[in-house]
Amino acid sequence: MSSRLLMVCQLASVLLLATATPSFADVVKIEKGVDYLGSGRKEKGDLYLPLSLGAGEKRPGIVIIHGGGWTSGKRDADREINIGTTLAEHGYVCLSIDYALQAENSPKIWPRNLHDCKTAVRWLRANAERLHIDPDHIGVIGGSAGGHLAAMVGVTGPESGLDPSEPYGSHSCKVQAVVDLYGPMANNPKRVNVLVDPQNPNAAELAKQVTPLFHLDPKDPPVLILHGTADKTVALEDSEAFAKALTAAGIKNELIIIEGAPHTFHLQPKERDLRPVVLGFFDKHLKPSKSK
Repeated sequence: MSSRLLMVCQLASVLLLATATPSFADVVKIEKGVDYLGSGRKEKGDLYLPLSLGAGEKRPGIVIIHGGGWTSGKRDADREINIGTTLAEHGYVCLSIDYALQAENSPKIWPRNLHDCKTAVRWLRANAERLHIDPDHIGVIGGSAGGHLAAMVGVTGPESGLDPSEPYGSHSCKVQAVVDLYGPMANNPKRVNVLVDPQNPNAAELAKQVTPLFHLDPKDPPVLILHGTADKTVALEDSEAFAKALTAAGIKNELIIIEGAPHTFHLQPKERDLRPVVLGFFDKHLKPSKSK
């Protein structure tokens, strides 16, 4: 085959592939910079919306919470884009959020960061009619520090004193499913001190307040936990302890251990495609017609 003919064949193959394989932009709409906290806040959200919608159809909602040790991170990092587009492609309305970050050498902001995450859940309910969301089926997913915050959204109710009073105070912060990607769960002083001032007279009580294991109740929603064996930032033992505590409290849960996976992976790490696992979990608990 001549080099010219070879080039023509290669070009034709590329064009055919581009035509046959739609990008996520063909099935997902992204609205950036949503004022989910109100116009006075710099933190925003990005909406990931499925383009196809049947008449009268309602979609489950998902809040996506980024990581970054509670001090950094952003709503449109690679992991959050991967999660948002994957879920929206499969019929979920997702809101990936920025939230208040803890600045170094500054007064502790806890629980403002958790309040922001809970407000995102309320925002989805407040906008359920416009966005065609089923307000009774909302989930949350987060990685690393976002996994911790996602768990806290799931296991803390009004009785914890950690629900914000406003905005959207007439709407519930409750979620129906939680996915935690390698979140720090243990009462580890080094990590807790990011959120709690060790000189605070109430430091010991606050350390419990920021730790999901101290809030568990049988009525809490089901939890899916994902963690890699090569994680050098958050020990696998954190997730194992979380799963054990959830089971002891009578809360449905599943721990998926990914052999060789490091810290900070999305739904398609090279070690394993996790999309079927996460989609299967959310479908089971947030899409009633497909459950059981």
